[in-house]
Amino acid sequence: MLAGGGARRLGGADKPGVRVGGRALLDRVLGACAGARTTVVVADPRPTARPVRWAREEPSGGGPLAALDAGLRHTDAPRVVVLSADLPFLDEGTVHRLLTALRKGDSDGVLLADADGRDQPLVAAYRTAALRRGLAQLTAEHGALTGLPLRRLTAGLGLTRLTDPVAAFDCDTWDDIATARARIREHEHVLDEWISAVKDELGIDLDVDTGTLLDLARDAAHGVARPAAPLTTFLVGYAAAHAGGGPEAVAEAARKAAALAQLWAREDSADGKPDVAPDATPDTRPDAG
Repeated sequence: MLAGGGARRLGGADKPGVRVGGRALLDRVLGACAGARTTVVVADPRPTARPVRWAREEPSGGGPLAALDAGLRHTDAPRVVVLSADLPFLDEGTVHRLLTALRKGDSDGVLLADADGRDQPLVAAYRTAALRRGLAQLTAEHGALTGLPLRRLTAGLGLTRLTDPVAAFDCDTWDDIATARARIREHEHVLDEWISAVKDELGIDLDVDTGTLLDLARDAAHGVARPAAPLTTFLVGYAAAHAGGGPEAVAEAARKAAALAQLWAREDSADGKPDVAPDATPDTRPDAG
């Protein structure tokens, strides 16, 4: 991943650290490649939501080809995904599509095209050997890679293109940042985005069954009282942590709490009648009562 550019169109701001939907752009892209065996970020080290391996071109600021060469020195994988750190809508599904197309085809790389049909070579999967051959040839021709544009490399590669304007959307300007922030808050995305942001902030790596927790919150709010919803879900998380964490622990704690909320609601609608255990039988003795 290349994250060491100067962000001139952002006035020199720390673009990888700019937050969209509560998460740094760099962390959003890292989340999209969470399944990678090795993740190399070419930039100065900084705190990230998950561990990565850091690299830096020499001299720093040498441009995308020098940065790519520095990153490739830290992997021996036959295929690599090359990404910029300003892709707010990239997800694991898109990364999987790129790699699958590369494995099934015979091209040197598979990249995305943006909404205008332009190639996005920093949202792509490549055969590592093809990249190394191209970089070596350019080094031999120019003496160094510093300052050379990325198209000098990609022009010599056989590439396949996939169309995905959303995933290919990158943030070069503050207007792009504003557009991304607005889109993140659309109704159909906002809850998942919020959960991802909270997990990053708290350092939690856990698949959350959103539907189960929302059902629990609804049952607690309707069957007990509205403030019971957030308090109950908090207690479920606390109980799951004490049980060792993980999706199974969350599911079991949520199941118990939901059953209790439903029982509470039934008691409240029993018109004051005393509870009778399910297995109780009437006392028919003459002196009963």
